[in-house]
Amino acid sequence: MRAAGCVFAEEEAALLLAEAHDADHVQLMLRDRISGRPLEHVLGWAEFRHLRISVDDGVFVPRRRTGLLVDAALARVRSGGAVVELCCGAAAVGTALLTESPEAIELWASDIDPAAIVSARRNLEPLGGRVVLGDLFDGLPDSLQHGVDIVVANAPYVPTASIELMPFEARAHEPAVALDGGTDGLDVQRRIVSAAGRWLAPQGALVIETSERQATATMDLMRAGGLSPTLLRDEELDGTAVLGIAG
Repeated sequence: MRAAGCVFAEEEAALLLAEAHDADHVQLMLRDRISGRPLEHVLGWAEFRHLRISVDDGVFVPRRRTGLLVDAALARVRSGGAVVELCCGAAAVGTALLTESPEAIELWASDIDPAAIVSARRNLEPLGGRVVLGDLFDGLPDSLQHGVDIVVANAPYVPTASIELMPFEARAHEPAVALDGGTDGLDVQRRIVSAAGRWLAPQGALVIETSERQATATMDLMRAGGLSPTLLRDEELDGTAVLGIAG
């Protein structure tokens, strides 16, 4: 594995051995990993905030930095409040929130990718969360309109021209719909911000993951959409997000 370019070869090998059913299974997983298949897809799960998040082939792998969205939401949850995770992928954020929240919350997750929905349901539904297939807010019940306390979104924010610069594992094994944010990387963020006012409760919060380079533009989008933005940054996680509060 080291010769094949796996930076953390020893740690990965230990994980594969722990998951293997038998020697043949070990060899199969090793071949898959050496071929460039993401470790998380080989294992069938990704670690996120000390949780095992089920991740099927072709589903976006949750990144450690996205834990910043969890922290931002946890700081604002209230008992009985409604939380929506958009562009949920495997619903790592929603799963962490239902696991860590000190309050009972109503958790909804949405994604446009049917493959992601399968993983998300496997992670969320045993915890009482609900998962819908739809484009952003589409698929959510109308009863949530003007009643959502927190919307969290790790929407795709990689500019189209930069996709080819991403690691091979992501380009080859994760869906483009989860990576490609359009010409400037902000296309999906624009759509979320423009629609958020119809769903957020008064003083509700929208939290969007972004990059340090794009953070100013994300804040400008929120201001233009009638939200009061605050920049969030966690150096340890290397995570950046913008929190917008509805009037």
